[in-house]
Amino acid sequence: MGFAQLSGGRSRRALALALCVWSLISLSCAARLTDSSRQKLDVQKHLNRLNKPAVKSIKSPDGDIIDCVHITQQPAFDHPYLKDHKIQMRPNYHPEGLFNENKVAEKTKERSNPQAQLWHANGRCPEDTIPVRRTRKDDILRATSVKAYGRKKQRSIPKSADPDLTNESGHQHAIVYVNGDKYYGAKATINVWEPKIQQPNEFSLSQLWILGGSFGEDLNSIEAGWQVSPDLYGDNNTRLFTYWTSDAYQATGCYNLLCSGFIQINSEIAMGASISPVSGLRGSQYDISILVWKDPKEGHWWMQFGNDYVLGYWPSFLFSYLADSASMIEWGGEVVNSEPEGQHTSTQMGSGRFPEEGFGKASYFRNIQVVDSSNNLKAPKGLGTFTEQSNCYDVQTGSNGDWGHYFYYGGPGKNPNCP
Repeated sequence: MGFAQLSGGRSRRALALALCVWSLISLSCAARLTDSSRQKLDVQKHLNRLNKPAVKSIKSPDGDIIDCVHITQQPAFDHPYLKDHKIQMRPNYHPEGLFNENKVAEKTKERSNPQAQLWHANGRCPEDTIPVRRTRKDDILRATSVKAYGRKKQRSIPKSADPDLTNESGHQHAIVYVNGDKYYGAKATINVWEPKIQQPNEFSLSQLWILGGSFGEDLNSIEAGWQVSPDLYGDNNTRLFTYWTSDAYQATGCYNLLCSGFIQINSEIAMGASISPVSGLRGSQYDISILVWKDPKEGHWWMQFGNDYVLGYWPSFLFSYLADSASMIEWGGEVVNSEPEGQHTSTQMGSGRFPEEGFGKASYFRNIQVVDSSNNLKAPKGLGTFTEQSNCYDVQTGSNGDWGHYFYYGGPGKNPNCP
Protein backbone atom coordinates (compact mmCIF):
# COMPACT_ATOMS: atom_id res chain seq x y z
CA MET A 1 0.00 0.00 0.00
CA GLY A 2 2.39 2.24 0.09
CA PHE A 3 4.09 4.94 -1.69
CA ALA A 4 3.10 4.04 -5.26
CA GLN A 5 -0.60 4.27 -4.46
CA LEU A 6 -0.21 7.59 -2.63
CA SER A 7 1.87 8.93 -5.43
CA GLY A 8 -0.64 7.68 -8.02
CA GLY A 9 -3.48 9.37 -6.11
CA ARG A 10 -1.60 12.64 -6.04
CA SER A 11 -0.88 12.39 -9.76
CA ARG A 12 -4.52 11.75 -10.56
CA ARG A 13 -5.60 14.72 -8.42
CA ALA A 14 -2.97 16.93 -10.04
CA LEU A 15 -4.06 15.74 -13.48
CA ALA A 16 -7.71 16.36 -12.65
CA LEU A 17 -6.84 19.83 -11.33
CA ALA A 18 -4.81 20.60 -14.45
CA LEU A 19 -7.68 19.42 -16.67
CA CYS A 20 -10.11 21.52 -14.67
CA VAL A 21 -7.92 24.62 -14.99
CA TRP A 22 -7.44 23.92 -18.70
CA SER A 23 -11.23 23.58 -19.15
CA LEU A 24 -11.80 26.90 -17.41
CA ILE A 25 -9.15 28.59 -19.56
CA SER A 26 -10.67 27.04 -22.68
CA LEU A 27 -14.16 28.13 -21.69
CA SER A 28 -12.90 31.63 -20.94
CA CYS A 29 -11.07 31.77 -24.28
CA ALA A 30 -14.11 30.39 -26.08
CA ALA A 31 -16.29 33.01 -24.39
CA ARG A 32 -13.83 35.71 -25.38
CA LEU A 33 -13.69 34.38 -28.92
CA THR A 34 -17.48 34.25 -29.04
CA ASP A 35 -17.69 37.86 -27.76
CA SER A 36 -15.08 38.95 -30.28
CA SER A 37 -16.86 37.13 -33.14
CA ARG A 38 -20.19 38.56 -32.04
CA GLN A 39 -18.75 42.08 -31.97
CA LYS A 40 -17.22 41.61 -35.43
CA LEU A 41 -20.57 40.39 -36.72
CA ASP A 42 -22.45 43.31 -35.10
CA VAL A 43 -19.99 45.83 -36.53
CA GLN A 44 -20.23 44.30 -40.02
CA LYS A 45 -24.04 44.27 -39.87
CA HIS A 46 -24.06 47.93 -38.85
CA LEU A 47 -21.64 48.84 -41.64
CA ASN A 48 -23.91 47.06 -44.13
CA ARG A 49 -26.89 49.01 -42.79
CA LEU A 50 -25.16 52.40 -43.03
CA ASN A 51 -23.12 52.03 -46.22
CA LYS A 52 -25.66 51.78 -49.01
CA PRO A 53 -24.73 50.68 -52.57
CA ALA A 54 -22.98 53.56 -54.36
CA VAL A 55 -23.58 54.76 -57.92
CA LYS A 56 -20.13 56.42 -57.72
CA SER A 57 -17.49 56.87 -54.98
CA ILE A 58 -15.18 59.87 -54.52
CA LYS A 59 -11.95 59.84 -52.50
CA SER A 60 -11.60 63.10 -50.59
CA PRO A 61 -8.14 64.67 -50.01
CA ASP A 62 -8.68 64.20 -46.26
CA GLY A 63 -9.07 60.40 -46.62
CA ASP A 64 -12.88 60.27 -46.50
CA ILE A 65 -14.76 58.22 -49.06
CA ILE A 66 -17.93 59.94 -50.26
CA ASP A 67 -20.46 57.48 -51.72
CA CYS A 68 -23.02 58.84 -54.17
CA VAL A 69 -26.10 56.86 -53.11
CA HIS A 70 -29.36 56.90 -55.07
CA ILE A 71 -31.76 59.24 -53.31
CA THR A 72 -34.30 56.44 -52.72
CA GLN A 73 -31.65 54.17 -51.14
CA GLN A 74 -30.50 56.56 -48.40
CA PRO A 75 -30.49 55.47 -44.70
CA ALA A 76 -33.68 57.43 -43.89
CA PHE A 77 -35.76 54.81 -45.69
CA ASP A 78 -34.79 52.08 -43.24
CA HIS A 79 -37.32 53.70 -40.90
CA PRO A 80 -40.53 51.63 -40.77
CA TYR A 81 -42.68 54.79 -41.05
CA LEU A 82 -40.83 55.87 -44.19
CA LYS A 83 -41.22 52.70 -46.24
CA ASP A 84 -43.86 54.26 -48.52
CA HIS A 85 -42.81 57.88 -48.05
CA LYS A 86 -42.92 60.05 -51.15
CA ILE A 87 -39.82 62.24 -51.11
CA GLN A 88 -40.65 65.93 -51.06
CA MET A 89 -38.12 67.41 -53.49
CA ARG A 90 -38.71 71.00 -52.40
CA PRO A 91 -40.36 72.79 -49.48
CA ASN A 92 -43.70 74.45 -50.12
CA TYR A 93 -42.71 77.67 -48.39
CA HIS A 94 -39.48 79.40 -47.51
CA PRO A 95 -39.07 81.98 -44.71
CA GLU A 96 -37.82 84.55 -47.20
CA GLY A 97 -41.10 84.47 -49.11
CA LEU A 98 -42.67 81.92 -51.44
CA PHE A 99 -40.20 79.16 -52.25
CA ASN A 100 -38.06 79.89 -55.27
CA GLU A 101 -37.05 77.07 -57.66
CA ASN A 102 -33.42 78.14 -57.87
CA LYS A 103 -32.99 77.32 -54.19
CA VAL A 104 -32.62 73.68 -55.24
CA ALA A 105 -31.10 74.36 -58.63
CA GLU A 106 -27.61 74.08 -57.09
CA LYS A 107 -26.02 75.76 -60.09
CA THR A 108 -25.99 79.28 -58.68
CA LYS A 109 -23.38 81.46 -57.03
CA GLU A 110 -22.51 79.27 -54.00
CA ARG A 111 -20.26 77.08 -56.14
CA SER A 112 -17.92 80.00 -56.84
CA ASN A 113 -17.79 80.72 -53.11
CA PRO A 114 -14.45 79.51 -51.69
CA GLN A 115 -16.33 78.04 -48.73
CA ALA A 116 -16.90 74.44 -49.81
CA GLN A 117 -16.30 70.84 -48.77
CA LEU A 118 -12.92 69.20 -49.31
CA TRP A 119 -14.24 66.24 -51.33
CA HIS A 120 -15.43 68.62 -54.08
CA ALA A 121 -11.78 68.82 -55.22
CA ASN A 122 -12.06 65.26 -56.58
CA GLY A 123 -15.55 65.14 -58.08
CA ARG A 124 -19.29 65.64 -57.65
CA CYS A 125 -22.24 63.33 -57.23
CA PRO A 126 -24.65 62.86 -60.16
CA GLU A 127 -28.28 64.02 -60.10
CA ASP A 128 -30.74 61.81 -58.20
CA THR A 129 -28.00 60.76 -55.77
CA ILE A 130 -26.93 62.13 -52.40
CA PRO A 131 -23.36 62.24 -51.04
CA VAL A 132 -22.89 60.03 -47.96
CA ARG A 133 -19.65 59.90 -45.96
CA ARG A 134 -18.70 56.22 -45.82
CA THR A 135 -18.53 54.73 -42.31
CA ARG A 136 -15.43 52.61 -41.65
CA LYS A 137 -14.98 49.77 -39.19
CA ASP A 138 -12.60 51.92 -37.08
CA ASP A 139 -15.27 54.64 -36.78
CA ILE A 140 -17.62 52.19 -35.06
CA LEU A 141 -14.87 50.58 -32.94
CA ARG A 142 -13.98 53.99 -31.44
CA ALA A 143 -17.50 54.20 -29.99
CA THR A 144 -18.28 52.60 -26.62
CA SER A 145 -20.63 50.20 -28.43
CA VAL A 146 -22.22 49.64 -31.83
CA LYS A 147 -25.45 51.07 -30.41
CA ALA A 148 -23.68 54.21 -29.12
CA TYR A 149 -22.01 54.97 -32.47
CA GLY A 150 -23.18 58.26 -33.97
CA ARG A 151 -25.07 59.37 -30.87
CA LYS A 152 -24.47 62.16 -28.37
CA LYS A 153 -24.31 61.10 -24.75
CA GLN A 154 -27.44 61.96 -22.79
CA ARG A 155 -28.16 65.50 -21.60
CA SER A 156 -25.70 67.50 -23.65
CA ILE A 157 -28.02 70.51 -23.93
CA PRO A 158 -27.55 73.56 -21.76
CA LYS A 159 -30.59 74.13 -19.55
CA SER A 160 -30.13 77.82 -20.07
CA ALA A 161 -33.40 78.66 -18.36
CA ASP A 162 -32.01 77.00 -15.22
CA PRO A 163 -29.16 79.02 -13.66
CA ASP A 164 -28.34 76.14 -11.30
CA LEU A 165 -26.81 74.05 -14.07
CA THR A 166 -23.15 73.28 -13.37
CA ASN A 167 -21.06 71.40 -15.90
CA GLU A 168 -23.62 68.65 -16.40
CA SER A 169 -21.98 65.40 -17.57
CA GLY A 170 -18.79 67.28 -18.47
CA HIS A 171 -20.43 69.45 -21.15
CA GLN A 172 -19.78 73.18 -21.13
CA HIS A 173 -21.45 75.89 -23.16
CA ALA A 174 -21.28 79.54 -24.13
CA ILE A 175 -24.64 80.32 -25.69
CA VAL A 176 -27.27 82.90 -26.51
CA TYR A 177 -30.95 81.89 -26.31
CA VAL A 178 -34.58 82.97 -26.63
CA ASN A 179 -37.61 81.33 -25.04
CA GLY A 180 -41.16 82.18 -23.98
CA ASP A 181 -42.73 82.11 -27.45
CA LYS A 182 -43.50 79.68 -30.26
CA TYR A 183 -40.67 79.43 -32.79
CA TYR A 184 -40.78 77.86 -36.25
CA GLY A 185 -37.10 78.00 -37.15
CA ALA A 186 -33.77 79.77 -36.73
CA LYS A 187 -30.94 81.13 -38.82
CA ALA A 188 -27.32 82.12 -38.21
CA THR A 189 -24.08 82.80 -40.01
CA ILE A 190 -21.36 80.99 -38.07
CA ASN A 191 -17.62 81.76 -38.14
CA VAL A 192 -15.68 78.53 -38.93
CA TRP A 193 -12.52 77.58 -37.02
CA GLU A 194 -10.53 74.44 -36.20
CA PRO A 195 -10.32 74.36 -32.38
CA LYS A 196 -7.70 72.15 -30.70
CA ILE A 197 -9.05 69.14 -28.82
CA GLN A 198 -7.11 67.87 -25.79
CA GLN A 199 -8.48 64.31 -25.47
CA PRO A 200 -9.80 62.11 -28.31
CA ASN A 201 -13.09 61.57 -26.41
CA GLU A 202 -13.76 65.34 -26.23
CA PHE A 203 -15.30 67.53 -28.92
CA SER A 204 -15.83 71.19 -29.73
CA LEU A 205 -18.81 72.41 -31.73
CA SER A 206 -20.64 75.55 -32.75
CA GLN A 207 -24.30 75.14 -33.61
CA LEU A 208 -27.90 76.21 -33.32
CA TRP A 209 -30.42 74.22 -31.29
CA ILE A 210 -34.16 74.13 -32.00
CA LEU A 211 -35.80 72.78 -28.85
CA GLY A 212 -39.22 71.58 -27.74
CA GLY A 213 -40.46 69.99 -24.53
CA SER A 214 -38.83 69.94 -21.12
CA PHE A 215 -35.24 69.13 -20.27
CA GLY A 216 -36.41 65.81 -18.85
CA GLU A 217 -36.89 62.58 -20.75
CA ASP A 218 -38.99 64.06 -23.56
CA LEU A 219 -36.73 66.78 -24.98
CA ASN A 220 -37.00 67.27 -28.77
CA SER A 221 -33.99 68.83 -30.46
CA ILE A 222 -32.84 69.64 -33.99
CA GLU A 223 -29.22 70.81 -34.21
CA ALA A 224 -26.89 71.95 -36.99
CA GLY A 225 -23.48 73.58 -37.23
CA TRP A 226 -19.80 72.62 -37.36
CA GLN A 227 -17.80 70.36 -35.07
CA VAL A 228 -14.37 68.86 -34.41
CA SER A 229 -14.82 65.36 -32.96
CA PRO A 230 -11.87 62.91 -33.11
CA ASP A 231 -14.03 60.19 -31.54
CA LEU A 232 -16.73 60.39 -34.21
CA TYR A 233 -14.61 61.04 -37.31
CA GLY A 234 -11.09 59.83 -36.42
CA ASP A 235 -9.41 63.19 -37.09
CA ASN A 236 -9.35 66.86 -36.05
CA ASN A 237 -11.02 68.31 -39.15
CA THR A 238 -13.84 70.84 -38.89
CA ARG A 239 -16.99 69.22 -40.27
CA LEU A 240 -20.57 70.17 -41.09
CA PHE A 241 -23.00 68.23 -38.90
CA THR A 242 -26.62 67.81 -37.91
CA TYR A 243 -28.24 66.04 -34.97
CA TRP A 244 -31.77 65.21 -33.86
CA THR A 245 -33.44 63.51 -30.89
CA SER A 246 -37.03 63.22 -29.66
CA ASP A 247 -36.29 61.74 -26.22
CA ALA A 248 -33.38 63.72 -24.71
CA TYR A 249 -30.66 61.67 -26.46
CA GLN A 250 -31.82 58.37 -24.99
CA ALA A 251 -32.91 56.02 -27.80
CA THR A 252 -33.78 58.23 -30.78
CA GLY A 253 -31.74 60.28 -33.18
CA CYS A 254 -28.14 60.56 -34.31
CA TYR A 255 -25.53 62.67 -36.04
CA ASN A 256 -25.82 63.29 -39.77
CA LEU A 257 -27.19 60.25 -41.66
CA LEU A 258 -26.02 57.66 -39.11
CA CYS A 259 -29.58 56.45 -38.46
CA SER A 260 -32.87 56.74 -40.29
CA GLY A 261 -34.60 60.10 -39.91
CA PHE A 262 -33.27 63.03 -41.95
CA ILE A 263 -34.20 62.82 -45.65
CA GLN A 264 -31.57 64.42 -47.88
CA ILE A 265 -32.48 65.77 -51.33
CA ASN A 266 -29.25 67.59 -52.19
CA SER A 267 -26.43 66.06 -54.28
CA GLU A 268 -23.79 68.69 -53.44
CA ILE A 269 -23.28 68.76 -49.66
CA ALA A 270 -22.30 65.76 -47.53
CA MET A 271 -23.27 65.65 -43.85
CA GLY A 272 -20.17 65.05 -41.73
CA ALA A 273 -17.74 66.09 -44.49
CA SER A 274 -14.84 68.50 -43.88
CA ILE A 275 -15.38 72.22 -44.41
CA SER A 276 -12.57 74.06 -46.18
CA PRO A 277 -11.07 76.58 -45.75
CA VAL A 278 -11.31 77.57 -42.07
CA SER A 279 -10.55 80.93 -40.43
CA GLY A 280 -7.08 81.88 -39.27
CA LEU A 281 -5.96 84.14 -36.45
CA ARG A 282 -5.72 87.72 -37.81
CA GLY A 283 -6.18 86.16 -41.26
CA SER A 284 -9.11 85.56 -43.62
CA GLN A 285 -12.40 84.85 -41.86
CA TYR A 286 -14.77 82.22 -43.23
CA ASP A 287 -18.33 81.53 -42.18
CA ILE A 288 -21.26 79.29 -43.07
CA SER A 289 -24.97 80.14 -43.01
CA ILE A 290 -27.49 77.67 -41.65
CA LEU A 291 -31.27 78.01 -41.73
CA VAL A 292 -33.68 75.46 -40.23
CA TRP A 293 -37.42 76.09 -40.57
CA LYS A 294 -40.78 74.36 -40.39
CA ASP A 295 -42.77 74.18 -43.64
CA PRO A 296 -46.23 75.47 -42.67
CA LYS A 297 -47.97 73.14 -45.14
CA GLU A 298 -46.36 69.71 -44.61
CA GLY A 299 -44.95 70.43 -41.14
CA HIS A 300 -41.49 69.00 -41.90
CA TRP A 301 -38.37 70.75 -40.57
CA TRP A 302 -36.14 71.81 -43.49
CA MET A 303 -32.46 72.70 -43.51
CA GLN A 304 -30.62 75.08 -45.84
CA PHE A 305 -26.83 75.48 -46.05
CA GLY A 306 -25.53 78.76 -47.49
CA ASN A 307 -27.78 80.74 -49.81
CA ASP A 308 -28.47 78.03 -52.32
CA TYR A 309 -28.33 74.53 -50.87
CA VAL A 310 -31.59 73.18 -49.45
CA LEU A 311 -30.26 69.94 -47.98
CA GLY A 312 -33.42 68.10 -46.97
CA TYR A 313 -35.82 67.68 -44.05
CA TRP A 314 -36.68 65.92 -40.81
CA PRO A 315 -40.23 64.52 -41.18
CA SER A 316 -42.53 65.94 -38.51
CA PHE A 317 -43.60 62.46 -37.26
CA LEU A 318 -40.11 62.00 -35.74
CA PHE A 319 -41.04 64.51 -33.02
CA SER A 320 -43.69 65.13 -30.36
CA TYR A 321 -43.32 68.79 -29.29
CA LEU A 322 -41.55 69.89 -32.47
CA ALA A 323 -44.42 68.45 -34.52
CA ASP A 324 -46.09 71.71 -33.45
CA SER A 325 -43.37 74.31 -32.77
CA ALA A 326 -40.19 74.98 -30.79
CA SER A 327 -40.27 76.63 -27.36
CA MET A 328 -36.60 77.65 -27.23
CA ILE A 329 -33.82 78.49 -29.70
CA GLU A 330 -30.15 78.45 -28.75
CA TRP A 331 -27.00 79.46 -30.64
CA GLY A 332 -23.42 79.00 -29.51
CA GLY A 333 -20.58 76.68 -28.58
CA GLU A 334 -20.30 73.43 -26.64
CA VAL A 335 -17.28 71.38 -25.55
CA VAL A 336 -16.79 68.19 -23.58
CA ASN A 337 -14.54 68.50 -20.52
CA SER A 338 -13.47 64.99 -19.51
CA GLU A 339 -10.82 66.03 -16.96
CA PRO A 340 -11.44 64.52 -13.48
CA GLU A 341 -11.64 66.16 -10.04
CA GLY A 342 -12.34 69.74 -11.02
CA GLN A 343 -9.42 69.99 -13.45
CA HIS A 344 -10.24 71.71 -16.72
CA THR A 345 -9.55 70.58 -20.26
CA SER A 346 -7.58 72.77 -22.65
CA THR A 347 -10.01 71.88 -25.46
CA GLN A 348 -10.79 75.15 -27.24
CA MET A 349 -14.26 76.51 -28.02
CA GLY A 350 -14.66 78.54 -31.22
CA SER A 351 -11.25 80.02 -32.07
CA GLY A 352 -9.85 79.35 -28.59
CA ARG A 353 -9.90 83.11 -27.85
CA PHE A 354 -12.20 85.02 -25.51
CA PRO A 355 -15.02 87.19 -26.97
CA GLU A 356 -13.43 90.53 -26.02
CA GLU A 357 -10.62 89.93 -28.55
CA GLY A 358 -13.15 90.63 -31.31
CA PHE A 359 -13.10 90.12 -35.07
CA GLY A 360 -10.19 88.16 -36.55
CA LYS A 361 -9.40 86.52 -33.21
CA ALA A 362 -12.65 85.54 -31.46
CA SER A 363 -15.29 83.36 -33.11
CA TYR A 364 -18.73 84.83 -33.84
CA PHE A 365 -22.34 84.14 -34.83
CA ARG A 366 -23.91 86.98 -36.84
CA ASN A 367 -27.33 87.81 -38.28
CA ILE A 368 -29.07 85.47 -35.85
CA GLN A 369 -32.81 85.30 -36.50
CA VAL A 370 -35.90 83.28 -35.62
CA VAL A 371 -38.83 82.22 -37.81
CA ASP A 372 -42.21 83.36 -36.47
CA SER A 373 -45.70 81.86 -36.85
CA SER A 374 -46.18 83.75 -40.13
CA ASN A 375 -43.06 82.05 -41.56
CA ASN A 376 -41.06 85.30 -41.51
CA LEU A 377 -37.45 85.69 -40.40
CA LYS A 378 -37.34 88.13 -37.47
CA ALA A 379 -34.72 89.50 -35.07
CA PRO A 380 -34.86 87.56 -31.77
CA LYS A 381 -36.45 89.43 -28.86
CA GLY A 382 -35.22 89.20 -25.28
CA LEU A 383 -31.90 87.40 -25.87
CA GLY A 384 -30.39 85.71 -22.82
CA THR A 385 -26.80 84.45 -22.43
CA PHE A 386 -25.51 81.44 -20.53
CA THR A 387 -22.13 79.92 -19.69
CA GLU A 388 -21.18 77.59 -16.84
CA GLN A 389 -17.70 79.06 -16.26
CA SER A 390 -17.09 82.38 -17.96
CA ASN A 391 -13.39 82.30 -17.08
CA CYS A 392 -13.05 79.17 -19.26
CA TYR A 393 -15.47 80.04 -22.11
CA ASP A 394 -17.51 83.24 -22.40
CA VAL A 395 -20.08 85.01 -24.58
CA GLN A 396 -20.77 88.70 -25.43
CA THR A 397 -23.69 89.97 -27.50
CA GLY A 398 -24.11 93.04 -29.71
CA SER A 399 -26.09 94.43 -32.64
CA ASN A 400 -25.44 96.71 -35.61
CA GLY A 401 -26.70 97.43 -39.13
CA ASP A 402 -24.58 94.89 -41.03
CA TRP A 403 -24.51 91.97 -38.60
CA GLY A 404 -27.95 92.45 -37.02
CA HIS A 405 -27.92 90.58 -33.70
CA TYR A 406 -24.55 88.92 -33.22
CA PHE A 407 -22.27 87.58 -30.50
CA TYR A 408 -18.66 86.60 -29.95
CA TYR A 409 -18.10 83.45 -27.89
CA GLY A 410 -15.54 80.83 -26.91
CA GLY A 411 -12.28 80.54 -25.06
CA PRO A 412 -9.20 78.41 -24.39
CA GLY A 413 -10.57 76.25 -21.59
CA LYS A 414 -7.71 75.70 -19.11
CA ASN A 415 -5.86 78.95 -18.27
CA PRO A 416 -4.61 80.68 -15.08
CA ASN A 417 -8.19 81.76 -14.23
CA CYS A 418 -9.65 78.36 -15.19
CA PRO A 419 -7.31 75.77 -13.62
